[in-house]
Amino acid sequence: MNIKKIESTQNPLIKSVLQLQDKARARKKEGLFLIEGLREIELAHAGGYQLETLLFCSDILPFENVVSYIGSQTQCIEITREIYQKLAYRDSTEGVIALAQMKTHHLDQLQLPANPLILVAEATEKPGNIGAMLRTADAAHIDAVIIANPKTDLYNPNIIRSSVGCLFTNQIAIATTEETIAFLQQKNIHTYAATLQNSCSYHTQDYTTPTAFIVGTESTGLTEAWRLGSTQNIIIPMSGTIDSINVSVAASILLFEAKRQRDFK
Repeated sequence: MNIKKIESTQNPLIKSVLQLQDKARARKKEGLFLIEGLREIELAHAGGYQLETLLFCSDILPFENVVSYIGSQTQCIEITREIYQKLAYRDSTEGVIALAQMKTHHLDQLQLPANPLILVAEATEKPGNIGAMLRTADAAHIDAVIIANPKTDLYNPNIIRSSVGCLFTNQIAIATTEETIAFLQQKNIHTYAATLQNSCSYHTQDYTTPTAFIVGTESTGLTEAWRLGSTQNIIIPMSGTIDSINVSVAASILLFEAKRQRDFK
């Protein structure tokens, strides 16, 4: 195996990698994104992502630790510790970064069972919240996550980091709100919108049939299309001073209530 070595931070490839890390426009143009860390690379590899390039620092991580992820089309490059530290996004040091090809995330690519459980996140802006919801979606082993009216790049490094690699373990689709509503209606999936208007307590509903939970932003909530068109609007009762909780926490409560009902059906 021919392993290239790069020793200068001014190398054109290293400059290109930094652009991919920092700019959504560069990621979209190249169709590539960065994955940092062995666990995340392993999950991406298992999830069918094509790893185009592996950059590893032998001072930190021996080559034999990454060789199993090298496909026939994967370029392998050894980099210095200085370069790695310049590229590394996380505080922890693992010594390996991959450049991977993006996937398409169309609604018609979702493979759903007869009785699906889905999370729809509308216009979520903070990458950390998206990552946390993907982590919950994996933990609850739901069937799909749909990002409606996205406000951030799905391959933002903060999403990958906060999801601890669960970006690669979930079925994810990206669409407009209108497309998502039409899709769920076509599939006869009941929709439960987390909103204050015309709502009832979440625990009073039956989620053992095909179900999609819809959550929105903490600042503006869901759009009118969801508030007026859902099967049922639901709320999580609050006992404290504030009237809302973090969107990823709300999603966790709803999804695990559905799992509880289904496990004991």
